[in-house]
Amino acid sequence: MSAGSGHQEDEVDRLVAAWRQQRPDLDVRPLQILSRVSRLARHLDRARRATFAAHHLESWEFDVLTALRRAGTPYELSPGSLLKATLVTSGTMTNRIDRLAAAKLVVRRPDQQDKRGVLVRLTETGRERVDAAFTDLLRRERELLASLDEDDQATLASLLRALLVPFDT
Repeated sequence: MSAGSGHQEDEVDRLVAAWRQQRPDLDVRPLQILSRVSRLARHLDRARRATFAAHHLESWEFDVLTALRRAGTPYELSPGSLLKATLVTSGTMTNRIDRLAAAKLVVRRPDQQDKRGVLVRLTETGRERVDAAFTDLLRRERELLASLDEDDQATLASLLRALLVPFDT
């Protein structure tokens, strides 16, 4: 327990204490938040990868498939829309679509509105796989948040949103 807080000490508490001892001239308070966010992100990434692996998916595959699934029926988007949704380069997206098509999780079809364009459509196999992975992901993430009540979860979501919005604009 840390002194007087009633909270269990974590690795960040130890790192902050060491920096305060070594560099008392610096305000290391940002580490108390951002080092925890960084460490948490690594733990969440591992948990997500394990969930996706159980469904024979990589994280990048899940990202593309969920972008298509969120688009609604007929679950298709242009490669440009997929680029915006997944924040990767054009070459990377082409490679990802090729690999997903080879796995029969998506198909390409001509865009009837733009004769030069194509649309990427989620196959039934792709939809079933991403739906199952998403269901398991939500179950796992609910477990990870179980130590926080609904009010704390809402507060944390709001605070994290405030930190993230400047990066998303």
